[in-house]
Amino acid sequence: MALPARPTPPPVLAAIDVGTNAVRLELARPDAEGSLETLHQERDPIRPGEGVFTTGEMPPETADRLLSTLRRYAALCRRHKAQVRAVATSALREARNRQDIVRRVHEEAGLELEVVSGKEEARLICLGVLHRKPANTRSLLVDIGGGSTEVAIATGEKPDELWSLALGSVRLTEVFDTARAVTPKQLRLMRSFVEEVLHKTLPEKLPALPRVALGSSGTIGAVVGFAAAENGGNATMRQLTQTVETLAKMPPERRRKRFDPRRADIIVSGAVILEGVVRHLGVESVSVVNRGLRDGLLVDLLYRQDESREDHSLADAAIVMGQRFRFDEKHARQVSRLSLALFDSLAALHQLPLSVRPHLEVAALLHDIGTSVSYERHHRHTYYLIHNADLPGLADHEREIIARVARYHRRSQPELSHSGMAGLTPSEARRVRKLATLLRLANALDHSHHQPIRDFKVTDGREAVTLHLHARQPLDLELWNAEREVVQFRKVFGKRLAFQVHSTGR
Repeated sequence: MALPARPTPPPVLAAIDVGTNAVRLELARPDAEGSLETLHQERDPIRPGEGVFTTGEMPPETADRLLSTLRRYAALCRRHKAQVRAVATSALREARNRQDIVRRVHEEAGLELEVVSGKEEARLICLGVLHRKPANTRSLLVDIGGGSTEVAIATGEKPDELWSLALGSVRLTEVFDTARAVTPKQLRLMRSFVEEVLHKTLPEKLPALPRVALGSSGTIGAVVGFAAAENGGNATMRQLTQTVETLAKMPPERRRKRFDPRRADIIVSGAVILEGVVRHLGVESVSVVNRGLRDGLLVDLLYRQDESREDHSLADAAIVMGQRFRFDEKHARQVSRLSLALFDSLAALHQLPLSVRPHLEVAALLHDIGTSVSYERHHRHTYYLIHNADLPGLADHEREIIARVARYHRRSQPELSHSGMAGLTPSEARRVRKLATLLRLANALDHSHHQPIRDFKVTDGREAVTLHLHARQPLDLELWNAEREVVQFRKVFGKRLAFQVHSTGR
């Protein structure tokens, strides 16, 4: 009698966080309930951001330490056959030599290191801290890193607002030279600087906020632990102000005895930032949570395993971006709807993974935003705007694919020989060609910008694909433009494309 086959264990997930103070690795495996069980953790306090905020570059010796650490992490990930997401935050964001370091990490460690935007960092921290929060719970999250501070307002685990501020404990310490003694003048200048950045970055009027902010970083944990040492709970505004004064007056030797030596050098800056943020937000106190960016990376990987999970946050962010550039929202939503319907109906033909469906949706929503610069070459301007956009939830290479798909919604076809396809791998080029072909067809089917097509059905035959269009009004302009995409459709998908129109009235 044959024994029943053992179920395949869930994959090991790996999160690598190249921060300003340290580099961290966490390996975890999802259990049957969808929770994450930690298998292994490492933290190396190599201070990758040391000197970056004053010189603008990561020194060679620091880069070498980083590469040595990441080679070891990569070996651990390979041993566990883990699915990896590795990100770098503010220090590498601001380093002029970041491209060289990312290239070395790829060549020497075999890792794809993403230099994430501030908003993406905030989104991931939010996801890690608020994972499985009840859907109607309102939260305010603050995370103070070495180079930046992230603030998020969320409902459940979904962020409503994200901000990234150029305030960090290492950055402030280097700029104001406060690793040792802190004079009253230095303290006044730091507080003034923090207040100025807060007023420039955060809006004057914020929605009603929870009374208690959640603080998720090691710096906040150390400051709040010191401030609320007597009651072991939350730190109030008054306690934080007293903590700043006490730490600033404390001799460096005493700070090093009270805190980890590497933390002691930057603790005053961290306390000043936390005091300023809490005062600006007007909350009563701060409570410490022991989760953060690494947890968010793991949850993000976990969600990417579940292809049935619907997440509209990326489309919502694209619509907000489109509104900023005053796009034709009705047209954009119609082209997005038609594109996704084509993608779903022709799944057996295009054979693309479901994970790229959101990329087509964003490209469709934003395909015309370049008209805010110039109509004549708006497809090229669209590429530039998406390429440089801060869209939380996208890795750099994903944003690049979306930008290229949107760029090819008109004019030149996405042929492999075209200059706009340069730099893509063969797999990426095939993906861009297929998605762009679907987008071009969807765009043609709303060429008038009047949404004449109510819906359609697809017949995918052996030699031809037929679109049965149900129209509210005549489709002369749409059909004329759609017919121009027939040749390209056959080139990419190997089948003829035909149209049948069924009038449904208004």
